[in-house]
Amino acid sequence: MQVSSVGDQTIYGGIASELQESDERDTPLKVKLTDLARLISRFGYIGGIAIAVAYLFQAVVIQNGFDVAAILAYCGNWMAVANDAVQAVMLAVIIIVMAVPEGLPLMIAIVSSLNMGKMLKDNVLVREINGIETAGSLNILFCDKTGTITKGQLEVVTFIDGSASSYASFNDVPEAIRDKFACNVSNNTEAMFAKEGSEAVAVGGNATERALLSYITSANYNSKPVALSIPFSSEIKYSAAQVEGDDPDTLIKGAPEIILPKCSGILLPSGEQSDIDQEKLRASIDALANKAIRVLAFAKCNKSIDDDFMNGEDDWTLVGLVGLRDDIRPESVSAISEAHSAGIQVVMITGDRKETAVAIAKEAGLVTGQDDEIVLTSSDLSKMSDDEIAGKIEQIRVVARALPSDKSRLVKIAQSKNLVAGMTGDGVNDSTALKRADVGFAMGSGTEVAKEAAEIVILDDNFSSIEKAVLYGRTIFNSIRKFIIFQLTINIAAVLVSFAFPLLGMANPLSITQILWVNLVMDTLAALALGGEPALRRYMQEKPKARDEKIVSSYMWSEILTGSIWTFLLSIFFLLSPTSHEIFRDAPNNEYLLTGYFCFFIFTAVFNAFNARTERLNLFDNIGKNKGFLEILLLIVVVQVVMAYVGGDIFRCYGLNIQEWLYVIGLAFTIIPLDLLRKVYALSKKYKKEMRAMRR
Repeated sequence: MQVSSVGDQTIYGGIASELQESDERDTPLKVKLTDLARLISRFGYIGGIAIAVAYLFQAVVIQNGFDVAAILAYCGNWMAVANDAVQAVMLAVIIIVMAVPEGLPLMIAIVSSLNMGKMLKDNVLVREINGIETAGSLNILFCDKTGTITKGQLEVVTFIDGSASSYASFNDVPEAIRDKFACNVSNNTEAMFAKEGSEAVAVGGNATERALLSYITSANYNSKPVALSIPFSSEIKYSAAQVEGDDPDTLIKGAPEIILPKCSGILLPSGEQSDIDQEKLRASIDALANKAIRVLAFAKCNKSIDDDFMNGEDDWTLVGLVGLRDDIRPESVSAISEAHSAGIQVVMITGDRKETAVAIAKEAGLVTGQDDEIVLTSSDLSKMSDDEIAGKIEQIRVVARALPSDKSRLVKIAQSKNLVAGMTGDGVNDSTALKRADVGFAMGSGTEVAKEAAEIVILDDNFSSIEKAVLYGRTIFNSIRKFIIFQLTINIAAVLVSFAFPLLGMANPLSITQILWVNLVMDTLAALALGGEPALRRYMQEKPKARDEKIVSSYMWSEILTGSIWTFLLSIFFLLSPTSHEIFRDAPNNEYLLTGYFCFFIFTAVFNAFNARTERLNLFDNIGKNKGFLEILLLIVVVQVVMAYVGGDIFRCYGLNIQEWLYVIGLAFTIIPLDLLRKVYALSKKYKKEMRAMRR
């Protein structure tokens, strides 16, 4: 044996170098959150500065009754000026801290970790946590056929000799053809028989070779010494083995379209040779392919394997054809249908010939007979430029006779169109495509190299498990959106209150410690409450979110602005209306009124959490599947009530009586019917839009 290349110069070395490249794209969620972070930071800084200015205006101008002399006297007291300036800066910093959603990373971590445990029970192992959410954003999925869409249990269903006669079982095949075929299967393979008790079981090799060995089990054929061999590769599409012994031959098996043109004759049942009828055999192959049966050709020749073997004259003898069937997984059909409903384009990639691939794709529901559906082969792809493929990629349904390099190319082209691309794979050659894809799905039965390159491992190699990964990814995204609705509603309301009241000549109704408690409720506790939202099947009816789509939708803005403005208006009413002053007991510094307002603000956030967690009118929709939601909200309420009585000067809380509590809770509860009215309006608007679309 002569070593021709080592290290990075080898095929595996090249793959390893590609896997180490760090040119990965940002995940769709990271793109969306980066945009949201810019928006929130601007809002926080502008709000913080505006509130600091409003606080100083109130301290310098309003408190001095707009009297110039009083203002100048105040400015001459540098201690008072410094104290108010420090207070203004502290308030601005607190508002900025409040505006920044520190709980969002925690929320993402919580919801992802909770769903990772659920996914593992569904045979989905998450290796990289960002892979879950990315799966929910998939636009296009390039999927292997064998073992993923099909069962991966290949079985020989027919044998056809050179004269196009078919045989149901191996023992029915004429002896002369049977012996030569068994010799080919036994020696031109990487699989072998192993004893399991009294039975011989095919092990090693690939699924095709094991199926072929299982087919000839009754032959009890002894392997011959192999002098030279050519391993199968996706480039030449066949393998060959030169055997020694009493009847030396070179045995070939592989793709019929490669082997048949090289055959000048056929092996007859008598052991003699005869002329070949290419058209008749091709008709038999096409008939099997239309039944989703994969066909392999077996041939022999008297040549030895040398440098000119693959380029020499074509005088091979056809031994026969074998039809192998790999049945569709029943659950794959419904899972593919679900993926289509979710707006995900599924492209089946297979090494089968085009006709066989189309037949399987029809059974699986990938090809439905529409005029715009495109089926390509690897040779078709090689003749097309990237721009040509990009123009048709959304119509591609099947890629037959695919090479590993085709996968990486298709992913790259899909990403150039700003699509979120997923890829499945199991072999070492698939690892670069898995790494390049936005989310790679490695098969549990695949190589460790493929698993290392992928974000998610499908333990049962089943397409339905991929569909579940998409569902969980969408659940995470929807949970994040619910959290953002909840948080931004309170954020905007708190900033409006802190900005407006100093301009009205009043101190901020929320103290710094109270604002910090509000921030804790919004961030940590809300993340825990909304992080356990269940995976709902209706999420699969939504269309994929564009990679650059804003994470805060127009619907979300309507809910956020409605809730925050309502909270702000109620705050003005609560603190300034005569009704409130009649309800709450008199105190030197409005102690009971401000205690009530603090409780009102927290309770409004609690009630609004019910609005945020569902877009439906039924606020208790699937609430039993997130028991932590009710438990955490109950904890917030209990802590708030206790704080109202024991908070004292630290939290500026001095206790409330029954009448005051009823007033607080009643006003806070109004955010629920208000949002229900908003939802009714949004649903009616959506219904009218759908009706107009149907009429068109």
